[in-house]
Amino acid sequence: MAALKNKQSKGRRTNKLELHPRNPHQARYDFALLADSCPELSHYIKPNQYGNESVDFANPDAVKTLNRALLSHFYGVAFWDIPAGYLCPPIPGRADYIHYLADLLASSNHGVIPRGKSVRALDVGVGANCVYPIIGHQEYGWQFVGSDVNPIAVATCETIIKSNACLKGAISARLQHNAAKLFDGIWKEKERFDVVLCNPPFHTSEAAMQSESNRKWRGVKGKIVTNNQKPVLNFGGTAPELWCEGGEAGFVSRMIKESTHYADRCFWFTSLVARQGNLDAIYRALKEAGARQVKTIEMAQGQKISRFVAWSFLQDDQIDYWQDNHWQS
Repeated sequence: MAALKNKQSKGRRTNKLELHPRNPHQARYDFALLADSCPELSHYIKPNQYGNESVDFANPDAVKTLNRALLSHFYGVAFWDIPAGYLCPPIPGRADYIHYLADLLASSNHGVIPRGKSVRALDVGVGANCVYPIIGHQEYGWQFVGSDVNPIAVATCETIIKSNACLKGAISARLQHNAAKLFDGIWKEKERFDVVLCNPPFHTSEAAMQSESNRKWRGVKGKIVTNNQKPVLNFGGTAPELWCEGGEAGFVSRMIKESTHYADRCFWFTSLVARQGNLDAIYRALKEAGARQVKTIEMAQGQKISRFVAWSFLQDDQIDYWQDNHWQS
């Protein structure tokens, strides 16, 4: 079995826990400018406790409208909407994952970020929001396939794509009919991807998710949540987006096992890992799978530290072929 390489390879870290240097969301939100791009945002802008313009981040409608404004202003997306209750992710953190993925590809391409439509990415569990494909295409010109087990999520993605000329022909959404599978049924015969990305379900059950939501709700609102009072999740999320059997570690381990069937048709498989304590189990799964390269890339936003694990099965000659035939402009 091939030995794992670079298990502890780290991404950029600073004492200030800053976003990636190419991330356009470094500065404090300019709400007046965002409201110009999305006038409806003005209805939610008001002074916070420090007297600065902001929105109520505990209000799901305000969060969704803020996302709509960010996607319009920074990424040229004229239409974006998701059904009530579906995951509405923070844009800056999603952008960070994309930019660090670009660095990962560059590290395998003599320091040059591969750009344009020759670069193909698969977003496992794209959700209704389609945010990773939007950012990846608009920032680097990559082509995306987004997969999901939820037909409403897939249909919503398709509506977003069809409603924005800048996304047509660059992003497609595919329905995963078998919830027990991640790649099988999605990955077409002889299809290749330069990178796979995934934001896996974090929790092991609805009860575990609710407990964590209660804790976050107390932090946001300073309230005690009773058994009869369920907090409104400002970020939303349906069951497959938030929990699964085995939680995050179980999901990523299944992803690793299934990735062996596509070992020579993808350069880098990656997945976010929210809980550092899950890394040991994931490393063991990678060793058992025979991954030749493994990297752990750390990211940070505010006080939050996150990471993604990347693995590749390619031999040296396959890497040379990939660089010469897929990433040359």
